Amino acid sequence: MGTLYIIATPIGNLEDATFRSIATLKKLDALFVEDTRVTGRLLERYGIKVPMQSYREDSHGLKMPKMLELLRAGKTVGLVSDAGTPAIADPGFRMVRDVLRAEPDTAIIPIAGVSAVTAALSVAGFPSDEFTFLGFPPHKKGRNAFFKDALEQPRTTVLYESTHRIEKALASIGEYAPERRLVVCRELTKMFETTYRGTATHIAERLASTSSKGEFVIVMEGKS
Repeated sequence: MGTLYIIATPIGNLEDATFRSIATLKKLDALFVEDTRVTGRLLERYGIKVPMQSYREDSHGLKMPKMLELLRAGKTVGLVSDAGTPAIADPGFRMVRDVLRAEPDTAIIPIAGVSAVTAALSVAGFPSDEFTFLGFPPHKKGRNAFFKDALEQPRTTVLYESTHRIEKALASIGEYAPERRLVVCRELTKMFETTYRGTATHIAERLASTSSKGEFVIVMEGKS
């Protein structure tokens, strides 16, 4: 069997690529990526040439046989997402799960690096010896229940939100816990990186006067 590398990539600033991740990418026989255009920019930045295959949640059934074929042929294969650590709030966990189901002895090696969860936690100033990570809220069904549950957590809680739903997320948090302290990080490591601190209502007002575009990480203080 070949080897599967789960490779963390920058969440914005390409300078955050580690020496080890670059060295690993250079030795691969194949690379499964979320978006070839996004990963292509990273590969071009570091002069890396490796055959890429697009891999998304809806293509898992089609790509899984190809992954197993490469590994069974003794190839060195990598998996990356568009940003951060694959399989964290990302369909990449299915690839790891199904490789192990089919070939339990496969060597699967993590190439550690950037994660938006830990980056946001590091600047939040909330206790992080224990924390709860909830990924992305549901788009529609179960969304209110999601936020109610998140705000009941006694530990610092982290979640992701998109540019299209950040205002609704803050409105929900403000409705259920108007005094809860939050830290909201926008566009981490990118040119317009901004960190907002305060209640949901206060942060929503600041977003309205600046910009709500970008990817967001919301860090919520645990319920006391």
